[in-house]
Amino acid sequence: MSSPDIVGILENTKELDRLRKDQEEVLVEINKMHKKLQASPEIVEKPGDISLAKLKNLYIQAKELSENEVTVSNILLTQLDLLLPYGPTGQQRRKLGVVAEGNDQKRKRMKVDSDVIRLSPSMRNQIEAYASLKGEQVAARVTAESADKDEWFVVKVIHFDRETKEVEVLDEEPGDDEEGSGQRTYKLPMLCILPFPKRNDPSNTQEFPPGKHVLAVYPGTTALYKATVVSTPRKRKSDEYLLEFDDDEEDGALPQRTVPFHKVVALPEGHRQ
Repeated sequence: MSSPDIVGILENTKELDRLRKDQEEVLVEINKMHKKLQASPEIVEKPGDISLAKLKNLYIQAKELSENEVTVSNILLTQLDLLLPYGPTGQQRRKLGVVAEGNDQKRKRMKVDSDVIRLSPSMRNQIEAYASLKGEQVAARVTAESADKDEWFVVKVIHFDRETKEVEVLDEEPGDDEEGSGQRTYKLPMLCILPFPKRNDPSNTQEFPPGKHVLAVYPGTTALYKATVVSTPRKRKSDEYLLEFDDDEEDGALPQRTVPFHKVVALPEGHRQ
């Protein structure tokens, strides 16, 4: 296990602790609102009262924190799965008597069975989800963990390797500053891939509220940048967000730009721009 791997696991563990503490704080506020409404239910009928709106926002926060906890937990599972050795230890192998060099098929079968047992249901589901992305466009972080900033691009999934847990992707439109003029492929770990919402299924897509930071495709490009939600598709009665991109200043102000909902994803924790 290399030092960068350990650091990444520890950082995600700290993030998981933070998310759980934030959830506890939100739940305390929700319980306070419940007691307030139970004691004085008539308060919601008073002009200007925002109790129900506040309660709704608290539930939205709780839902987002819970979803982020699942995401970080899956990332930790992936990191640990990549680092854990396959199959039993040397001592266990001796006890099992797996010493015959010519019995390749038996060893392969034992390895596969061991992998199936070792993978949790959530990890198996995640692997199946990534395997189903072949041919789909996704957001991919193509920069190394040690880079000064994260660079995310729209790429096409070519192949998912179930054994190495790597996703092979194709950058169909590399920038002018890329070396060479042809298309470029990358092999990336699962945590560097973010699937886009389904274009034909907006009703089952998470909607990010105004003020939320997201990662979105900048109009006219295949690059993703950090942006702030100004207005949601539901509010606009369309399939587009109204966003303000960071570092997109024009004449001293941030212009508001429209981006389709299926080109907007959650901002990764620790994003560097």
